[in-house]
Amino acid sequence: MRRRSSAAAVASKRAPAPPAPLHATGNGAGDPAWAWEERRWRGAVNKVRAGRSLKPARWKNGARMCVALSFDSDHETSTLREGSTSPGRLAQGEYGARVGVPRILELLRRHDLRASFFVPGVVAALHPDEQRRVVAEGHEVAMHGWIHEGTSELTEVVERDLMRRAFDTLAKIAGRPPVGVRVPSWDFSATTLPLIRELGLLYDSSLMADDEPYELLDDGVATGIVELPVEWIKDDAPYLGMNRATAIRPYTAPSAVLEIFRAEFEGALAEGGLFVLTMHPHIIGHRSRIAILEELIRYMKGMPGVWFATHAEVARYCKATA
Repeated sequence: MRRRSSAAAVASKRAPAPPAPLHATGNGAGDPAWAWEERRWRGAVNKVRAGRSLKPARWKNGARMCVALSFDSDHETSTLREGSTSPGRLAQGEYGARVGVPRILELLRRHDLRASFFVPGVVAALHPDEQRRVVAEGHEVAMHGWIHEGTSELTEVVERDLMRRAFDTLAKIAGRPPVGVRVPSWDFSATTLPLIRELGLLYDSSLMADDEPYELLDDGVATGIVELPVEWIKDDAPYLGMNRATAIRPYTAPSAVLEIFRAEFEGALAEGGLFVLTMHPHIIGHRSRIAILEELIRYMKGMPGVWFATHAEVARYCKATA
């Protein structure tokens, strides 16, 4: 029997399969955005847009500007949303209900201010007395998802079900239907705006197309929905958040956060505009952090012509005077 040459043996071996082509990751993975036709990318951009400005010529009672303080009462849902049941992480959220909210309410009472609390449906069900106290003390309770879910990951059917469930839960517990929404993590989906309209809500506070209030457009059509824009710059979580399972750490000193918030307020005051501040009871409620909030409040109250209002009050005023 003749032996094949080593070259023949090598040639007879099966050639390795070529590597799979690489695809872009993230939104549109396997269908990269650079391959989209104009109709597609233009349609995505135009789905939800900023319409006419709703910034009033004058704020209520002739005020120079408006301040809207808000607290996202995520509590235990910051952990539950990930499917985690870690007692350690759940306790971090429980702090928001047990210590943070009472401390915040006392601070607001001392300064005779009203604020808006954005509450997931699950948090309302876990802490019903908290929501009743918030309402009883003159503050607003508004929607913030069901379990702080990632909205853009949902189908329209699921998103509708969770929004309706959250709406009904807050209405039952707080004793009045919510009039506004802040999407969890500001993760506004392509189907969120039509669902907001279905619920008959007055306003949203999840988007970032302006510093000032504006009307939302749905595929170019004016909706009558007031947008009270947010920004990560004016949020305590990016500066002071902590998650031991990730790289999220409180790298910024509270004094530096106060400096940033004060500069944003001063800019709004100079322009006669709106200053929306987003905070979280399990973050801002700690002693070293609540201290900077009180210092900021004292500073803002010391400026003449500042109107402090809930988000609902701001939205109603802007819509009525537009």
